[in-house]
Amino acid sequence: MSLRKTILGSAAAVALVAAYAVIPRHADLRAFDSAGMARLETAMWRDYYDKRYAAQFYHLYESTRTQFGFSPLQSLHIALSAAEAARTFQPTRSRHEADAALPALVTYYRAFAPAAPVAFDVEEAARLELDWWQARREASAPRDYGLSIARATALTYGKSADDAGITQFGLARAEAMAYRDARGEGITDADWGVIETRLAGAYRSLSASVAR
Repeated sequence: MSLRKTILGSAAAVALVAAYAVIPRHADLRAFDSAGMARLETAMWRDYYDKRYAAQFYHLYESTRTQFGFSPLQSLHIALSAAEAARTFQPTRSRHEADAALPALVTYYRAFAPAAPVAFDVEEAARLELDWWQARREASAPRDYGLSIARATALTYGKSADDAGITQFGLARAEAMAYRDARGEGITDADWGVIETRLAGAYRSLSASVAR
């Protein structure tokens, strides 16, 4: 009897854990905390440049789970897609090669779509995302790829590409990237602190623009 109770108890615990992981949540792309997003995005950038893929995946998962409210299983799926896109893109050296990252980006945006305020074209969003990734690599001016970031963000949130808050978000995020690029291999912890502060300002602009 004791063994039977133990088995039943273990089975119930496993069922509860599984239910917790897969039960859909009311995820919302507008529900993020600006400081939290800045902290996590800064960590993801550091992971990317240091090629710490396991850490990058963890921070991707954490941002999806804690900032947007996706279930653990949904967060796992989104993080895997984002990490695959980043890993695929990183070694490429041309726009043609970079297209290999597009399928993972489409999967990423498709998984995000249910939490968006309105329906949007996931393939167009993925293409816009990849376009600014490549534009940045081609040494485009921060303002140019910042406006591309704004266009991708506006599409995702169902906002006008001319929205002041969305534009400010794209430009501020691009300036944070340019700051990181200018530091190169000599970047310090203090520099990463500056980047996090700039990203927090960018996400405050976004939050004000897309608030419910």
